[in-house]
Amino acid sequence: MANRHFGMTEYWINRAKRWQPRMTFRGEGPEAWQAWREEALAKLLELLGEFPEPVDLAAEVEYAVPDGELIRERVVFDSEEFASVPCVVLRPKDMQANRANAAIICCNGHPVSLGKDPVAGVRSEPEHNEAIARMNYNYGEQLAKAGFLTIMPELRGFGERNDTFGRRDACDINYVKGSILGIYPQTLNIWDMKRCVDYLETREEVDPGRIGMMGLSYGGTMTALTAAIEPRIKAADVSGYINSFRGFGLERGNFCGSQVFPEVFKYFDTHDIAGLIAPRPLLVEMAIYDDCFRIEDLLKGYEGVKRIYEAAGAGDHLDSDVFPGPHAFAGNKAFDFFKTYL
Repeated sequence: MANRHFGMTEYWINRAKRWQPRMTFRGEGPEAWQAWREEALAKLLELLGEFPEPVDLAAEVEYAVPDGELIRERVVFDSEEFASVPCVVLRPKDMQANRANAAIICCNGHPVSLGKDPVAGVRSEPEHNEAIARMNYNYGEQLAKAGFLTIMPELRGFGERNDTFGRRDACDINYVKGSILGIYPQTLNIWDMKRCVDYLETREEVDPGRIGMMGLSYGGTMTALTAAIEPRIKAADVSGYINSFRGFGLERGNFCGSQVFPEVFKYFDTHDIAGLIAPRPLLVEMAIYDDCFRIEDLLKGYEGVKRIYEAAGAGDHLDSDVFPGPHAFAGNKAFDFFKTYL
């Protein structure tokens, strides 16, 4: 009897076994790296598609209140014609408006219902406290207490910007809507992060040459992609993301419509995208007991990034934080990392 194959899960697993992205880095040395980087960056931008047209930020600080040793602000700015971005900004009470301070964009991951709030240390709901305890998730608050100005923008389809009313997964429905227009949520979120940089450059506290970015899970996705194409991000910390699309995506389906765009794995794996950050400093966090991204896959992804950084002559600008914990922000090296490079 013929060997038949009915299931789509089996289909994608079999497809993934021999899949090799066309533009994954295979070279050695600075010349090979430079040639690859120019070609790869151009292709990545092509795959992401057109960014929106910028509009005036029309930024407003809706309130600024003391919160312990910090000042907590609610900021809203316009990123494009039909999109406004609500943010939490945290800064030390004694931070001077002298254009001399470092700032860090801190991106959240899932679930969409919580959005930016727990990353900013908001504890108004039991779910916030649970997420902070489970994932060490208030890294925006922690970094502000360490002396940085931090901004937590709401990503599209998350938190305040989730208007699907719980009917279906916001990430997937927005991807389907956008795909028939050739507009992708991932691209739009990257655009909003670029506009975050524009906003930070207007802040009197911030040195525009000292802006970094970090995030866990989808926040790591956002950090890797934004830093890859935005040179104003001077240092990046990616937590729990750099592992092959083959495993977490095609084999296990552990992704959503916010994290992908057409043909990305046809050309790149996640380590290639992160490698485009070179030679700028990059910290990669990997949890041994991560139940979203398996440690063996994360370690392989890190080796791919390492090859790119070493070819670029920037091996000393790459570091890892492998820690015995779950899917969470490690926080073992991040503070010193940003103090060193920002």
